[in-house]
This record gives sequence, C-alpha cells and structure tokens, in this order.
Amino acid sequence: MTLTPTTRKEVHFKDRAVTCFEDRAKQVMEQIDGIITRFADRTAVVDERERLSYKQLSDRVDGCAAQLQKLGLSGESRVGLILSNRLEFVVSLLAIWRLGAVPVPMNVREAAPETAFILNDCGAAGLIYDPAHDAAIPAKDDVPDLKWRLDIDSIERSAPDGFDPAAPAMDEDDLACILYTSGTTGKPKGAMLTHLGIIHSMLHFAHHLELDEQDAALLVVPATHVTGLIALVMTSLGVGSKLVMQEAFNTRAVLDVTQSERISYSVMVPAMYNLILLREDLTQFDLSSLRIGAYGGAPMPVPTIEKLAELVPDLTLVNAYGATETTSPSTIMPLDADRSAFDTIGKPVACGETLIMGDDMRECPTGTVGEIWIRGPMVVAGYWNRPDATASEFVGGFWRSGDMGAMDEQGYVRIFDRIKDVVNRGGYKVFSSEVESVLMTHPDVAEAAIIAKPCAVLGERVHAVICPKSGQLDETALNALCAANLSDYKVPESYSISETPLPRNANGKVLKRTLKETFL
Repeated sequence: MTLTPTTRKEVHFKDRAVTCFEDRAKQVMEQIDGIITRFADRTAVVDERERLSYKQLSDRVDGCAAQLQKLGLSGESRVGLILSNRLEFVVSLLAIWRLGAVPVPMNVREAAPETAFILNDCGAAGLIYDPAHDAAIPAKDDVPDLKWRLDIDSIERSAPDGFDPAAPAMDEDDLACILYTSGTTGKPKGAMLTHLGIIHSMLHFAHHLELDEQDAALLVVPATHVTGLIALVMTSLGVGSKLVMQEAFNTRAVLDVTQSERISYSVMVPAMYNLILLREDLTQFDLSSLRIGAYGGAPMPVPTIEKLAELVPDLTLVNAYGATETTSPSTIMPLDADRSAFDTIGKPVACGETLIMGDDMRECPTGTVGEIWIRGPMVVAGYWNRPDATASEFVGGFWRSGDMGAMDEQGYVRIFDRIKDVVNRGGYKVFSSEVESVLMTHPDVAEAAIIAKPCAVLGERVHAVICPKSGQLDETALNALCAANLSDYKVPESYSISETPLPRNANGKVLKRTLKETFL
C-alpha cells in the first residue's frame, strides 16, 4: 500500500471542520488540465465509435465550450445532460466546467416527465441531448424556461482561433455538479456536489486503489450516476489513465473489450459479475490484465468471490460504499484486507469520518448496530432548493445515510440494511442482507431479496423473493439452509419466484418498494 498523502483539518461550507488532503487541485478543470499537459499523447477516452488522446479530447472540449459560449452559457448556469456512455458525455461535461457552469446529468432511462421535473427544479439554462433517447427528452412546453437545446450530433469538434473560455473565478466550495437522487420516496432531490468533494473523491479512489496513468478503466454503469461519473470518468481522467466506455452492459462485449483494451480496473454491481460468471466460454478470454474489480450497491455473494478468485487470480475484489450525498466513496476495502473482512464494506476513506449513531443521538459502542453517519470534504453541501431536507439529513457536518451498520475494533464497517427495510417480526429486528447472503450460497439462486410481509399478529414477517438460475426452487431446501445458518425468527416464512432479474436502480440496489408492489 502506498503512503497516505498528508492531510490537515480545514473549515469548509462556513462551519464544517473536515480532514482534507494538503496537496490538491482547487477546481476540477485544474486537475484535468494538468493531466492533459502531462499526458497529451496518451489515450484518454475510447467508446464504441472512436478514441481520443488527451490532446484531442482537449480540442473537442474547447470546440464544445466555444459553442456553448455562443449560446450564452456562463458561470453558475445549469445545463442538463441526457446522454448515454458515449464520448460526447465526457466532452460536454468538461466543456461545461471549462466555462465555470454546472452540469446536471440525467439517466437516459428516465421518462420525459422525470427529466422535465429535474430541468425545471434546477432552473437549467440549456440541454445537451442524444436524440436516440427521445423517450427521455421533455417537450418544449414542459420546460418553458429552457433557453436552448443542443443535439450531440451538432457539437463542434474544435474551437475557433482566439477562443477564450473566460471562466469566472471559483472557490473549491462552489457548486460543481447537481446529481438527483433516485427518489425512492417522493420527488428526487438534487445533491449539490462541489469541486472540493469531487477532487477528494478522485484522490480517494486513486490512493486507496493505487490507480495511475498505466491503468485502463471500463465504464459499463451509467456515467450519469455518481459511481460512473466519479469512480470511473473523473478518477480515470484525473490520473491520466484510459477510459473505455460501453453504452450498455453485455457480458460478451465486456469480455471482448477487457481483452482487447487490456482493462485493469472497473466498478460494477455484483449482479454483473454473476452474469459474467454464467458464461460457459469465460475461460476462452484473456483476463490477465484485470487488477481491481470494485463493486457496490449490494453484498458480493461468497460463491462469486471464490469463483472469480479461481478464474482471475490476479484480480482483487474491492467493496466500496458511498452515495450521491458522499460524492461516491466513504468506505473502501483495503487492497491487503484479509478474507475475513469480505463481509464488510471496508474502512473509512483517508479524509472520511464514520460514526455509528443510535436513536438517542449518541454514538453506539463498538460492534453495536446503529445508523451510519458520514463526514468529510466529499460530503455534499446539501440539496438544491431543499433547505428542509438539508436540515433534516445533515447534522454537524455529518450526512445521515439511513443505512444500519456497525464498526468493529479494526475500523471495518458492516452494513445490514436500510432503516426502512428492516423487518420487525414481533419486536425482533431482521436485517435483510444477512438472510440474503445465506440464500445466495444456494447453487440454484441467482438473486435474492428479503422484504417485510404485513402480518396482523406479528406486524411483519420475513418474505423472500428469489430469481433462480433455472427452473423452480425447493423451498424446503432453502429453509433448511437458512435454519442451519440463522436464528429461527430470521428464516423466511414465504417465498415468491421472479422469472426476471430483480429490479434495481442505477446504483445496483434492489428496488424493494417495487418488489412489495409486485409480490405482496
């Protein structure tokens, strides 16, 4: 493990005393421009259509920035992005930052009413979009304050002579990007990412995963989500490595590009790793370049870990836990962690602080379950136009995650459940992840999720939704497996079989509200 960079306490956002890296860029484009200067001729971005060096990428960014400047874009204005994992996403993102403005990425799978809400809520000045995703593009009447729209096929490829971005002076605490949360309850909230937070998250990934310009990163999760945007797009460009983008997840395409581009690093959800392992021709691909396989959004099943270790012995699996509100990572599994720690989400990042807090608003003793609170320079400033939500979810500079977890004496954090997803069976608390992990050890189970089934007597009972690898499952065998590994009150009392993969959000988390609506 490399030495931890020097840190110091600093005050940011007026009243937050947080630990920061001393040696850092102050704005995102300061970091990127330094990389462009150092690695001008190295490959920067590869998508399914073309590849650009860092110098070529810079030229394309200037072309787009000059075009946006002519459209009237200036500092602090917001710009919506409805773009998939294409090179134009990176170009547009950096061009907006070049002018000191604020990108607002949106998933192309959103429906038009959802993107209209986001554009109206953030007061976007313009929209850059891919016409191939017309279902996500709102009608003009639904976003009346939008001043302009730019089709990616119309983006200029170079800037005119004498182009001057004239970006305003910015402070590192200033707003850099707005990412809207998935909105599992009510309307989505716009998390305000800052330059300070993005820079620190880039540095956290680079430091803890030992990434540099020799790496090649594969992006198959959405670039519009915090994991894709920060862990892959920005971290790759921030160290000068090669970013390889794929628009959609396809196991054959992932294996082909891993082999041809010598991919060394990626971040995927556990379900993606599972699907790759189901391929019968997996051993025919050269995966020897793989070094870091990060994952998050759900626990990695033990059989998956063991199978990957067997097939790709040089691959280190790394659990990383975070959220939009933490600009991605708040804990990362150390590269030299013992296998006994694989049921944890690792340790707090270098500049992060994690507390386990009880309902009485006091810190829990070591090993005791409570709510995970997170503080650090990477925690967002708050929510756009939502002072009520900011006040309730941020306390003393800490963000209240809503996740239940515990920390052991070595500093490893275990996560058990969302507070709202804990099953309360007659006063006994059942953490769904614990039961799901046991169910996933059954050789015929592809995916498993635990939800609370209403009960007039006990309040709630444990219900399992299973996606089998093939055919039907023997509930008696599943119950015997759970009974051998869990307390009796944790054993599922009823089952539903899903013939399709379990529904997930962009971060790979199972949408349990959807499961309840479908199966209960």
